[in-house]
Amino acid sequence: MSQMLALVILLTILFIGDLVAVRTKAWVPSIFVCAVLFLFGYWTFFPQDIVALAGVPPVVATMMMYLLITNMGTLLSLQELKNQWKTIVIALSGILGIIAILFGIGTLLFGYQTVVVAIPPLVGGVVSALIMSEGAKEAGLASLSVFAIVIYVMQGFAGYPITSVVLKKEGKRLLQQYRNGKLAIEAQGKAAAEVAAATAVAKPELNLFKNMPEKYNTDFFKFLRLSLVAYLAYLTSTLVAPVVAISPFVLCLLFGVIATSAGFLEKQVLQKANGFGFALMALMLFIFDGLKQATPSMMLEIIYPLVGTIVLGVIGMYIFSFIAGKILKVSKEMAFAVSLTALYGFPADYIITNEVIKSLTEDEKEREMLTGHMLPPMLVGGFITVTMVSVVLAGIFVGFL
Repeated sequence: MSQMLALVILLTILFIGDLVAVRTKAWVPSIFVCAVLFLFGYWTFFPQDIVALAGVPPVVATMMMYLLITNMGTLLSLQELKNQWKTIVIALSGILGIIAILFGIGTLLFGYQTVVVAIPPLVGGVVSALIMSEGAKEAGLASLSVFAIVIYVMQGFAGYPITSVVLKKEGKRLLQQYRNGKLAIEAQGKAAAEVAAATAVAKPELNLFKNMPEKYNTDFFKFLRLSLVAYLAYLTSTLVAPVVAISPFVLCLLFGVIATSAGFLEKQVLQKANGFGFALMALMLFIFDGLKQATPSMMLEIIYPLVGTIVLGVIGMYIFSFIAGKILKVSKEMAFAVSLTALYGFPADYIITNEVIKSLTEDEKEREMLTGHMLPPMLVGGFITVTMVSVVLAGIFVGFL
């Protein structure tokens, strides 16, 4: 297969995903559709290296991940992170729910080792899945080594549609309040701050370059500053590695927030450099590349523990996030959506939230209001669970095998 044919096929899949999402008003998320099509492709005629063949090898995807996560940091101010403390508590409570239910019920149904291998990939991303897979392999548990990868690959199939449903309910509730004037009355408080943060995106403030003529702020200069911040995050993670292991991607988010607050980066700098769409495309293809691990025979072999652990995990998330939401006075839909980000993280949390917002209203002000209320907690929830907590859990749980 030629490079350009591979690229055309993969982009066709991404477009079909978008098309279905638009036609169904996000009831069927694009990521879910794309995942099904990729799985079908790998089981039929796709070369195993089709994504790398199309021009997105792992090294390119890693570069895009650094840029995209740093760019995501520009969406959040330091004040916003403080504002989102409830989100962090709810995200952690959802993870506690997964651990409690799987150890309580899952151990009886699937066995202790299966539960230990399942939890970190279920909570997080590819890093935790790889840690558990290697740990299981070293412990002589060949089938569980495969199980760790497949549960990471398949968990989104539960997360995407459920998240879309609960976010739609939350969005409709917010729209009703907004249209009835209830949110407008609260505009002096937290709601107004979030809406203002969302609408302020178009007014970047580069305090460190305020005397520089705008004509010198070219696309390449934007890319340079974004790359520099991402590199500093990577450098910091390597310097502190002998003392404490911190994912460079977690630091990219933090450094993006700091750089924006300091006036070194503008908000949504990757969009302003005309690179966001391409970067997101590359990262999406790399994520779907993981589906090549899931062969039909493998899926049949582990289908029972796979479905069982995901179902129990989602139930645990719902119960614990519901309780945390009640205590913190956050709606059960928003609390559940935040905890569900553990099943997929970035960029799926960003994409699903935007799809839902676009499907609910055509009014730009209403979209800004919904974005201000729904996107920050979804982004923070995704980063807390997938990039931070899951890797820590994997490091602990691998010692239990």
